[in-house]
Amino acid sequence: QVQLVESGGGLVQAGGSLTLSCAASGRTFSSYVMAWFRQAPGKEREFVAYITGRNYNTNYADSVKGRFTISRINAKNTVYLQMNSLKSEDTAVYYCAADTSWGVLSKLAREYDYWGQGTQVTVSS
Repeated sequence: QVQLVESGGGLVQAGGSLTLSCAASGRTFSSYVMAWFRQAPGKEREFVAYITGRNYNTNYADSVKGRFTISRINAKNTVYLQMNSLKSEDTAVYYCAADTSWGVLSKLAREYDYWGQGTQVTVSS
C-alpha cells in the first residue's frame, strides 16, 4: 500500500557530497520508521541508517557515522540521506524502506515491509 519514490543518486568524486530523497505515500507517514539500505553488486543488502517517526531518533551503521545524516520532514512525507565525504566504498544502489508496523527497531532488511526502487550512487576515486 505504501509507495516509496527515491531520487538524488548520481556520480560524484571521492570526498564529495550527495543528498538522496525518498517520498512516501500515506497519511500516517509520521508513524513509520524510515530507513536507508544499500547494496553493492554481489553483496548483501547493508543497513545504513534509520529514523523514527515522531521523536526522530536515529541510528547509523559504523561505516557511515560522522559522514551521513538521515532526516525527515513529516509534513512533506519525505526522508533524506545527506552523504558527505563520500568514499569509493560507498558505491552501491541505495534503497529507502518503511516499517509501518509497531515493533522493535531493526537494522535487518527483512523487518521492513515497503521498499523504494533504488537509486545508484557511484563514487569515483
